[in-house]
Parts: sequence; C-alpha cells; structure tokens
Amino acid sequence: MDFDLLVHEAWPAYEQRRIRDGWVLRYAGGVTKRANSVLATGTPADLAGAIGVAEAFYGERGQRCVFSVGPGATAGLDEELARRGYEVVDPTVIMAGSPRSAVAAHEVRIEDRPWRGWLETWWAVDGRFDGSGLTDAERICTGVPAWYGAFEENGVALAVGRAVPQGDTLGIYCMATRPEARRRGFARTVLRGLVRHAGARSAYLVTTAPNEAAQRLYRSEGFEVAGRYHYRVR
Repeated sequence: MDFDLLVHEAWPAYEQRRIRDGWVLRYAGGVTKRANSVLATGTPADLAGAIGVAEAFYGERGQRCVFSVGPGATAGLDEELARRGYEVVDPTVIMAGSPRSAVAAHEVRIEDRPWRGWLETWWAVDGRFDGSGLTDAERICTGVPAWYGAFEENGVALAVGRAVPQGDTLGIYCMATRPEARRRGFARTVLRGLVRHAGARSAYLVTTAPNEAAQRLYRSEGFEVAGRYHYRVR
C-alpha cells in the first residue's frame, strides 16, 4: 500500500499546491500537521530550491514549515532537513491488517457526517480544549466521504472514530476516548462498529509511536505495524 498517498487522501487539506516533481504543499488553517505540511515524495531536480519554495509558502501564511517524512519520502530529504535544524516531531506508527469482524459489545452510532457531540469529543481529546480550529477541523474531515462512529451514554459521545473508504481498504482516523471513559472497551466497540459497517476486509490506521496502549488494542484487533513516519518542523 502507498501509505503516504492514502493518508494524504483521507485527510485532505483544503488548500494544496503541487510543485517540483510531485511535492504537495498542504494548508488548512494550521489545524493538524497532517493537513499543514509538505507531502514530499518524488525526486526534485533541485532539492534546496524545492525546500525554499515550501518555506516561502508557509511563511506567507504565518506558519512554520513542516515536512511529513514517510515511507516514500524523497531520498536524502530527512538528512538535509536535519542539517538545516529541522526537529523531529510526532513519530507515528502505521498499522494495517485484516481487522476482525467481531460484534461490538455496545451499540455504535454511525453517521455520514460528524455531529456536534462527535466533534467536541474528538477535539477535546486531541488537546484543543478551547475549541479553536474546530471549523477548520470539520472542513478537513468532511473533505472526503467517511463514516463517523461513536459510543454514546446519556447523549454524550464517550468514544469516537472516523472511517474513510479508500478502494480496497479502509482508513481509520480520529480514534479518541474521553479520559473518564477509558479502559472500558469503548474504543474497541467503535473500531468494530466502523469496520462492520464498512464491510472492510483490509484496513489501516495511524497512532503516535509512544502510544503503546493503543497499539496493543489494535494488534488484538488484527493490525500490525506496516510503516512509520514523522514530521520535521522548522
């Protein structure tokens, strides 16, 4: 699987500029590095020149220049960015497999669009408690067809997730559980609900490398590490 392309397509920046033999400059109001970074695949004839174009693009938008360095990243890019003082941020694990189609332990609400409670839970768990950027986040999420799942209790979404159909595979994103509801199996419930709803035989997801608890959960559901990426931030 081309994980660089799958992640790019499942999490679309609403402003994109293609440059230099395949690089894509992505901007979405500064909300999430995934939608506000350079997808740097391909082999630019002038690597230094391409980096300069990227830095100017983000500088014009008042943003630090960020590169996504994944399995298909331009050869030598990581080393060049390190030489320029770009720091490694958010090392991420890509996990893929044939998820188990077990029945969810609880009822899962699934919709074609995110509702307010879904958005608020995901955004709060993602660390943006003041609500800033929520409109841009919703715009990113709804940039491609997807399903939104949640386990709700007394009208509150305690655990949420997003599933993006992508040809023969399913991308799982936005898995988040409120702190007071953790270790009760709700994340597993949402994951299974989305997989069964999609009828997926193949799926992938991403999670931060330090989050070993999430990785154990996903392994128990049929996923294994299939790749890694990180960001380089100026």
